[in-house]
Amino acid sequence: MLRIALPNKGTLARPATEMLLEAGYRQRTDERDLTCLDGANDVEFFYLRPRDIATYVGSGDLDLGVTGQDLLLDSASPVSELLTLGFGQATFRFAAPDAGGGLDGKRIATAYPQLVERYLDTHHIAAEVVRLDGAVENAVRLGVADVIADVVATGATLRQAGLTPIGEPILESEAVLVGRVEAGLSTQANQLVRRLQGVLVARRYVMLVYDVRADQLDQASALTPGIEGPTISPLHREGWVAVQAMVPRADVHKIMDELYDIGARAILVTDIHACRL
Repeated sequence: MLRIALPNKGTLARPATEMLLEAGYRQRTDERDLTCLDGANDVEFFYLRPRDIATYVGSGDLDLGVTGQDLLLDSASPVSELLTLGFGQATFRFAAPDAGGGLDGKRIATAYPQLVERYLDTHHIAAEVVRLDGAVENAVRLGVADVIADVVATGATLRQAGLTPIGEPILESEAVLVGRVEAGLSTQANQLVRRLQGVLVARRYVMLVYDVRADQLDQASALTPGIEGPTISPLHREGWVAVQAMVPRADVHKIMDELYDIGARAILVTDIHACRL
């Protein structure tokens, strides 16, 4: 049986659950449940603190897990990213009352000590890391530190604490599927990866269908190349063909306008719920 760790709470929890549901896996119906057995797919899910997931997977007690890249790097666990999942985007950076100040000789408060220490070592910065658990925005005001290093979303919490981001981001993070690659992935694990890849493609693309004159087919195909080329079918109407191709969801309206301008008609867009490429 495949054993998978998912975030129990926080910003990663709901998107991870929704993605697994889209991939055809059963999920818990009560957020207080800590496990969920999917007998049809022979998978058991464990809902854990996001910070602990890489540790459980790295120990070999669980096969796969979903966590944030920032938490993965801070754990220093022997696991690897298998797939970026397209949600949970966050920016990790330094902040202080004085944005013009450097980091040398400063006290830096953070809940991600491993990540910050690695950054400081890489950039040859001599600073003291103050390890805190949880919110660190008040560390400067309370005199515990001179600088903080934390996940920043909109920056509103920083402004409320009188802090301003310093320099470039330490890390741009998002949710990832992790596993122990050196141990090898089972058939079930590879199947789960393929299903999640299918969900990502289905979210990113739509199916576009349209009719166009055969003498405009090359121009239309250039606008809709698809993944492995468009599907072309003859129409009963002489000199016309029907075209079907996957196109990026973000570009679909622009593509529809361009197709219409070259004479394409009956242009239809449908969602893709699942796929395997």
